[in-house]
Formats: sequence, structure tokens, C-alpha cells
Amino acid sequence: MMGTLYIVSAPSGCGKTSLVHALLQSTSNLAISVSYTTRAPRPGEKDAVNYHFVDDKHFHQMVATQEFLEHAEVFGHYYGTSRAKVAQQLEQGIDVVLEIDWQGAQQVRAAFANTVSIFIFPPSKETLRQRLQARRQDNQQIIDERMQRAHDELSHYHEYDYLIFNDQFDYALSDLNAIVHARRLRLASQVICHKELITQLLDD
Repeated sequence: MMGTLYIVSAPSGCGKTSLVHALLQSTSNLAISVSYTTRAPRPGEKDAVNYHFVDDKHFHQMVATQEFLEHAEVFGHYYGTSRAKVAQQLEQGIDVVLEIDWQGAQQVRAAFANTVSIFIFPPSKETLRQRLQARRQDNQQIIDERMQRAHDELSHYHEYDYLIFNDQFDYALSDLNAIVHARRLRLASQVICHKELITQLLDD
């Protein structure tokens, strides 16, 4: 049985990464796709764990050889998702989560028909700015740019299947878990997972 491809998008500071990592800890047979990026590692980040860190030349070579399922430029840096790695995991029956923006989401939907896409909203603009400042990763100019970009990103929410408001982390995580759990309870999935039991129960 093929795995399900999940797309999770949100402006910076909405808690997307924290929610996805918490989901991974509580859910079996689920993996996150490790993206390629040309930006420098932040303190504590590890290559091939948080991102595959590459230079511009390497990244553009991968673009030229069509190795990316999706790619985009964000704040002067490039990000991309390995087409081969995602396909391999899905073929193994592993559900895969992509943390990508709306541009990447559009590219992935064009390549995969049966994706499940989730958009995460902040409770307010003020809260979003406070979260960006609390991260202490960017200067004020970058934070202002992220806030401007957030408005554009939020306007694409209607392109997604599900919308989660991350006001309280535990509630948002519960909503995210519910989406994955409900997807796994679909008739087609249950028939494959429990084929033997269903046969036994229906055997005269």
C-alpha cells in the first residue's frame, strides 16, 4: 500500500516545525522529508538531519537534472525536496510530511494527485510577531520582511484541505493527529491492513 503524502504549510513563526516534530514522536510509520537548502546552518542544526546543506552550484545542478519534486527561493536562499527520496518512502508504505510553502505545495499537487494538505494559522498578527522575536534568530529587518511575507502566504489558505489555528499548541497538535488518524481509517486503507481479519469475519 502506498503511503500518504502530507503537505504542511504556514508562515514563519506559526509553530509548523514544532507541531510536525511532535506529530512524528507520537505517530508510527510517518517520516518527514529532509529538504535541501543553500542557507547556512543555524546553531544546533545538523546536516542531513534538519536539512541537507548545499551551495548554490550544487542546488542548481539538482534543479537542472530535475531531482527536486519542488523547489523555491525564500529570503534569498533556495529550498528543495528530493523527488527520489519521497517516492521511495511512499512506495515502502511510509507516510511522508513535507514542510513547504504555498509555492512548493502547488508544485507537489501537480505531481501527486492524492496529497493531503494542511495550512496552519497563527491566532493573531501580534502573536506571530512576538513568536518571531522570541526565536532570536533574525534581526528586526528580517522579522519585518517575514511579517510582510506572512500576509501573502496566509492568502493562499483556501488552496489547502485542512486549516488549523495554532492558538494553543496541544489543541493544534490534537487537530493534526486527528487528520492523520482519520486518513488511516479510510475504507481502502483498512481493507488492506486488516484483509485477513475481514476475510475471517465474513467466512461462512
